[in-house]
Amino acid sequence: MSYAYTPGLKIKRSTILRKRRILPVSGEILVKEGDYVSANMIVARTFVPGGVITRPVSFILGVEPYELPSVMLKKEGDAVKAGEIIAQSSSFFGLFKSRYVCETTGTIELISDVTGMVAFRELPTPVNINAYISGKVVETIPRISVVIESTAAVVQGILGIGGERQGELMTVAAPDEVLTTDHIGNDCAGKILVGGSLVTSEVLKKAADTHVSGIVVGGMRRCELTKFLGYEIGVAITGHENMPLTCIITEGFGKMNMAKHTFDLLKCLEGKKASMNGATQIRAGVIRPEVIVPMEDAKNAASNEEKESFEEGMNIGTRVRIIRRPHFGSIGKVMDLPIDLQLLETGSKVRVAVIELEGGERVVVPRANLEIMEE
Repeated sequence: MSYAYTPGLKIKRSTILRKRRILPVSGEILVKEGDYVSANMIVARTFVPGGVITRPVSFILGVEPYELPSVMLKKEGDAVKAGEIIAQSSSFFGLFKSRYVCETTGTIELISDVTGMVAFRELPTPVNINAYISGKVVETIPRISVVIESTAAVVQGILGIGGERQGELMTVAAPDEVLTTDHIGNDCAGKILVGGSLVTSEVLKKAADTHVSGIVVGGMRRCELTKFLGYEIGVAITGHENMPLTCIITEGFGKMNMAKHTFDLLKCLEGKKASMNGATQIRAGVIRPEVIVPMEDAKNAASNEEKESFEEGMNIGTRVRIIRRPHFGSIGKVMDLPIDLQLLETGSKVRVAVIELEGGERVVVPRANLEIMEE
């Protein structure tokens, strides 16, 4: 048997999923192994040190740098508040006084009698990490990370924008419909909307104004994405955009019908609480945008359910998506994997696969132009 090792795209009705939640700096883990957590529950927290700001206090007060410690009303390590007088100098037998009013709230990091500078450390920023998905805590690393395990349905997309969000799934359009502002009503607030072959900047703006949590759609034109964000986006790494909702494209750029299998799965999960993340990385260490719906009985899920693996790669019967023209976005089933290299029109010799598309047509496609769809 000939195998092809290709990137995988998960469209799974049920799988065991693990998510590691990592603190940016050492902090506190708030749960223990064996605990069951909800998606919004804070499982870890820390404080990121504030930035350092320096000010030429001796120059402002008109004293020599070596005199600075003697005119300071605060010492290193002391807490200070914005608007507080922290240094004062006198001249002409005390007739004239100069004061330095602190511009920031934090602590004094350094008082230099060499440069005359005072360094202030801003207040630390609290960082709370939630579970992201409902499930069981199966691993903790003290002060660093938590691993959450859940039996869940998973749908991965091609590209996403925006970060982690939660909401109930709500189907608003058929797979081949173009989303319009008429699809967005007040009842969509807080929901993750599903359906459609195309979303525009106008629809995204109305969804944001309506406080929609997210949108899962077949396609989007890049110009519309740029118009909505106000700047050109790179597609190598996404997910950190400052935007009020998350959007996941399941098929690709342009007007593209959402795959029937993807739509049907999300449709049958309508009304259930889902977590989504638009983070995408197409470089080494591929990250896919995702929609995750933990099963309601996850607490009692069978522990022997198989975890996902690509070790076997592509074989006869594997469902795949074509990721290059002329059949870009088409989904089909592998019917044959010829061992011999075949000559392409470009003059290259490559390994190919015979794919039967959903409409019954059979096409020959280079294996590098295919990605596995896990079901």
